[in-house]
Amino acid sequence: MVKAVIFDIDGTLVDTVDMHAEAWQRAFREFGKEIEFQTIRDQVGKGGDQLMPVFLSKEELGDFGKQLEKRRGEIYQQDYMPKAKPFPQVRELFERIKSDGKQIALASSAPEKELEFYKKLLNISDLLEEETSADDAERSKPEPDIFQAAVDKLQGIEPADCIVIGDTPYDATAAGKAGIITVGVLCGGFPEQWLRDAGCIEIYRDPADLLARYGDSAIASSGVSKPQVV
Repeated sequence: MVKAVIFDIDGTLVDTVDMHAEAWQRAFREFGKEIEFQTIRDQVGKGGDQLMPVFLSKEELGDFGKQLEKRRGEIYQQDYMPKAKPFPQVRELFERIKSDGKQIALASSAPEKELEFYKKLLNISDLLEEETSADDAERSKPEPDIFQAAVDKLQGIEPADCIVIGDTPYDATAAGKAGIITVGVLCGGFPEQWLRDAGCIEIYRDPADLLARYGDSAIASSGVSKPQVV
């Protein structure tokens, strides 16, 4: 029986993946690295500690990695975050889950400032049991730290009691390492096959589609299978 649902935020609840990719691209450019937009976009969903090594050498990471990541955050929060839009029916989905007697947590690689902004934008603060941000994890997705931290905060909950909802293969990989199954959504723009290959057991278009088919979903089911730990 599913007792708790843990949600990723960017690309899952809010339409921000392209904006994050643009902010990273601009930050890389300021440090002399011209990187194709789609190449960066394919990595969004990872935190900076996992994303930057894809594009920077160890020497570059040591020389300016921290400054680049800080600059990326400044660009995003100043120029993009105010433009973020929620996907439809997020609050209604959360209300449905709560009415089903399940706990809800947020688990994001975003910093605390962004997390607070999104909670207000989505109008969901009163429906949450717990939340985790970049401050709660040593390593970001696709490592399991964020989801493990969320489970640890939830009262009386084990990984096998949970489902993660996410839009990237990095969500599914991280959840699988933590022993949690994942339901994928396509609204973040990642290919369905990528999500399935990473371990998603079900795929929905977006939160509204999940709400519309909630009764048939793994969240409502009492017999979901345990994921294979990667």
